[in-house]
Parts: sequence; C-alpha cells; structure tokens
Amino acid sequence: MGKVKKQSNNAIKKILMKEKSLATKKKREAESYHPTPESNTTKQATKDYAAVLFRKAQVTHAAPTSTAHFLSYNTALGPPYRIWLDTNFINFSMQNKIDIVQGLMDCLLAKVIPCICDCVFAELEKLGKKFRIALKLARDKRFERLTCDSKYADDCVVRTVTQHPIYIVATCDQELKRRLRKVPGVPIMYIAKHRYTIERLPEAYGAPE
Repeated sequence: MGKVKKQSNNAIKKILMKEKSLATKKKREAESYHPTPESNTTKQATKDYAAVLFRKAQVTHAAPTSTAHFLSYNTALGPPYRIWLDTNFINFSMQNKIDIVQGLMDCLLAKVIPCICDCVFAELEKLGKKFRIALKLARDKRFERLTCDSKYADDCVVRTVTQHPIYIVATCDQELKRRLRKVPGVPIMYIAKHRYTIERLPEAYGAPE
C-alpha cells in the first residue's frame, strides 16, 4: 500500500510541475511579444471595416420630395394662397392693429384663405379671458377651419406642411420658424415694422424688403 501511495504522490508532483512550466512559458511569451507595424495595420483595417459595416447599417432612406418642388421653390403654391395662422400671429396682429385678411392681401397682392386649426382654437381657449377677442376673431366666417387631433399646434403645423406643402405658415414664434426652415418649399409670414412680410416666396411683391 505504501508503494502505491508513493507513486500517486509522485504523479501529483509531476502534474503540478508541468502546469507551472506551462504558465511560465506563457508569461515569457507575453513579455517578449512586441507588436509589429504589420500587425497594427491589420488591426486598424479590421476596425475600419467594422466601422463601414456599422455605417451601412445606420443608413436611413429620406422621404421622397414632392414633385411640386423645383429646386428650393414650391410650385404648388399659388393664388388663392392658403395661410396657416398661428396663435401668436393672431395675437401680434391685434397688438399692431392689423386687419388680418386685409394685411394678408396687401402682402401677397392676391386672394387669400386664412386657415385656423383646431389645436390653435384650443390654445386660444386655454389662454383665458385676455385672448377672448383673439378667439372671437378666429371665429370669423372668412377663416377656414381645419380639423386635427393634435395637442400641440407647433407639431401639427410642421407635420402638416411636410406632408402637404400647400400652405404659407404665419407665425412670430422664433422656434417654430427655425423648425419650418428645415422643411423645403414652405414660406413663412411674420410681422415686421407693423406690416406683414414673408420669406421664401419670391412672388410676394407687396412684402416690404
């Protein structure tokens, strides 16, 4: 029995020594390794190829542009012009004592159809008594009422003119104008020097320079 026990102890020692020598060999190989320019180039090429594949996976297809757009000009616009009125545009028109319909015609020198959306009516109603005159003005029979289910007027107008670029948007909101400038072919009307003026519509001869 003692002889068998001695042989087993020797076998364990041999296994431990073998594992130790393998670990020492791997450590020396790791310390002696110095990357060559060729290996660095291969790694960089692999990274570049992975980046190209990632960019291809991220490519998005833009929505088709309307055929009414000729360069940056929207040929779908023409008299009678449909004007989308914003909440603050109505309010500033009252403050500057401008008749909305007459002011629009003086600016465009053409027949106009002022349009007010349900979301604009909702905003005027939420603003309270201070805007009751503006709300009464918005109910003018000369204004066309547009129906929608949106809660926010700014999001509604941007989405609508993107899908149907047949409107001129009348607003004095700087943030909304910034968003609308990203939509091709949508003219923007605003108030300057107590008059209506417009940008992105070359045929607006009545607008002040």
